[in-house]
Amino acid sequence: MLNKIKAFFFDMDGVLYDSMPNHEYTWIKSFKTVGIDFPSEEAYLNEGRTGFSTIRYAYKKYLGREASIDEQHLVYNRKTALIKDCPKAKILPGMQDLINQLRNSGIDIYVVTGSKQPILIDKLLNDFGVPKSNIVSGNDVKQGKPHPEPYLIALEKSGFKKEECIVVENAPLGVESAKAAGIYSIAVNTGKLNGQVLLDAGADELFESTVELMQVTSDKF
Repeated sequence: MLNKIKAFFFDMDGVLYDSMPNHEYTWIKSFKTVGIDFPSEEAYLNEGRTGFSTIRYAYKKYLGREASIDEQHLVYNRKTALIKDCPKAKILPGMQDLINQLRNSGIDIYVVTGSKQPILIDKLLNDFGVPKSNIVSGNDVKQGKPHPEPYLIALEKSGFKKEECIVVENAPLGVESAKAAGIYSIAVNTGKLNGQVLLDAGADELFESTVELMQVTSDKF
């Protein structure tokens, strides 16, 4: 199987960058302004959804009703403003080395994220050498994770078969999305969730840190 792998599809938040604490804080803070007590664990359970999908989910679960368009934009704009004031998320240990080694082995690198922030394009290019053509963002999908669409688009962009690709995710919804697209999925648990949650979502392998992921994957490729 390993000899057939031609592309890796990486999630961004919590896989390439230690950005989930910022998202946890800004989701809790922005939801509080509309009367929703959003538990910190929810930020990790719902990571991978588009922002508006997370807002609709929270309104339905915690307020028992649909969020209006104005309410969705209110919360989303509040979160966007808060995230700009957060400290810059650091690159997770070992990920630059891993991606460089995979690329040197002739493996293509793609990033599949629910984020819509324009700055991510320059950031991924500068930090990981990933061009815009190899990014699937929240702007490219009609249905975000856990729907398979993000990874199906990545497959289409790559031109490879699902058997020739591997996904690296940190969130259960991302794993579900990848598995629904039929792609072998590695989970790396960089957040607050019990690792079993990622296995229950369908992960084929589980690592407890990006360093462990880098060490084991580098030995294989």
